[in-house]
Amino acid sequence: QVQLQESGPGLVKPSQTLSLTCTVSGGSITTDHYVWSWIRQPPGKGLEWMGAISYSGSTYYSPSLKNRTAISRHTPKNQFTLQLTSVTPEDTAVYFCARVGGWGDFNAWGRGTQVTVSS
Repeated sequence: QVQLQESGPGLVKPSQTLSLTCTVSGGSITTDHYVWSWIRQPPGKGLEWMGAISYSGSTYYSPSLKNRTAISRHTPKNQFTLQLTSVTPEDTAVYFCARVGGWGDFNAWGRGTQVTVSS
């Protein structure tokens, strides 16, 4: 059973870079056909897909966040990371990492981590 766990600071100052790590256990991030995503949910709003990195290392980004987002991976640690630059209070959200299967199904999720952008 694959498990995902988000980690990172809970508070980030405006204009700084938000960095989060997703640690995967019970399965490899290099297993064929899986894509590893970051999703967020601002308070009172719906889920927003931010971007993803595939089993082969290809990256995909939401057009609305593309200029501020970078997703990378560290395969020896079975982790993938999110960096979001120039954050504002509008980036305050619960951030989730998730696994996407070959059918586009989000079939495993982390519990989420709250990130607040505030001075």
